[in-house]
Amino acid sequence: MERSLPSTDYESIAELRYQIRRYLRFSEEASRAAGLEPRQYQLMLALKGLRRGTRPRIGELAERLQIQHHSTVELVNRLTAGGYVRRYQEDSDRREVLVTLTSKGEQVLRKLFLHHRSELRLRGPALMSALRRAINASKSAIGANNPASRKKKID
Repeated sequence: MERSLPSTDYESIAELRYQIRRYLRFSEEASRAAGLEPRQYQLMLALKGLRRGTRPRIGELAERLQIQHHSTVELVNRLTAGGYVRRYQEDSDRREVLVTLTSKGEQVLRKLFLHHRSELRLRGPALMSALRRAINASKSAIGANNPASRKKKID
């Protein structure tokens, strides 16, 4: 039979979710203030942040954003219409559509990135603290609920 979890475990996960949500709300508001929808900013950041050698394909961006391919296509369409990204094809494989930031996209992304980095420097310690508490609570809960870690009762 599983033991009940202490309220501090719930509190630690709730605090982590709160800190993450605070940062995400900040990001949503900053994106909108810059004239972008939050997912558009996320796509631009994912595009710029791809590891060297990773092809900037729609499928790769969909994976990075954890959204469907068709949703990524729609985001790229809107960003293209706004002049933030452009599509292109390489001569080696004309079937493959790749995406790149335009100079306008680079400028807006840089401004948003610096704003986000500043916010992380301000709020990051609370987020890291909440993450550490949640991880440690999870470890203690796993140990408490692991039958191998319990002492056997002798009748």
